[in-house]
Amino acid sequence: MTWLAVWLLGVGVTDLLRAIDHRVVRRLAVPLGAVTVVVVALLAGLTGAADIVALVAALGPLAGWVALSERSLRSGGGHVEALLLLGGTAIVLVALSGLASAPGGLLADWLGWADLPFSDQLSVGRLLLVLGFFVANLATGNVIVRLVLVSVGALRPSANAADADETQPSEKLKGGRLLGPMERAFILGLGLSGQITAASIVIAAKGLIRFPELQSAKDDTTSVKGDGIDEVTEYFLVGSFVSWLVALGSLALTR
Repeated sequence: MTWLAVWLLGVGVTDLLRAIDHRVVRRLAVPLGAVTVVVVALLAGLTGAADIVALVAALGPLAGWVALSERSLRSGGGHVEALLLLGGTAIVLVALSGLASAPGGLLADWLGWADLPFSDQLSVGRLLLVLGFFVANLATGNVIVRLVLVSVGALRPSANAADADETQPSEKLKGGRLLGPMERAFILGLGLSGQITAASIVIAAKGLIRFPELQSAKDDTTSVKGDGIDEVTEYFLVGSFVSWLVALGSLALTR
């Protein structure tokens, strides 16, 4: 699954850069994501003909993912296409992974030189896979969660909310975009270290912590500062479950 790992690193870097509120950085997000794919592939010694064809071809879906997801979050529609493009590309790269060259190159030399914990048991392919999913669980995980929320109506497209001068349910539950990546990285780290029970405790703790916040904001008309309690609760539940599925799915593919 080396191709998938390298591609996910490119997608993750792209989404991290476009999450930065700076016009120039956002414009450079896709080119820098593509550069990440090329540089990582070279460092890992993925220079065979099949490697070059597969990874260059995967740059198209990377750009398409950015375009479709941004359009969906801005104006609605196209969320299914964006998610299918992301998932479909990942499936194709995994299905063709047997054609990939054995990873090595400068990265293998560095891994053999560096005195890392468990370095004698850590292969280049395994390292790339863990890094790929870890980076993708940061900003890319947030984009996936928001796309699902928009698709079910738990989050309004940004253009619609601005035109109607409406508040988003996300504005009632602060810190979600920061807590989500931290939560997914924590679950992934605990799972990789074999602490599955501790990861489940993290999932349970989130619900316990958020519940008093919802209850304290609820008034006699069952609204939460302008949004119905059911709307905010739906946003929290759907967002949380999708976020957990992203983290647990990543964990399953890295084990």
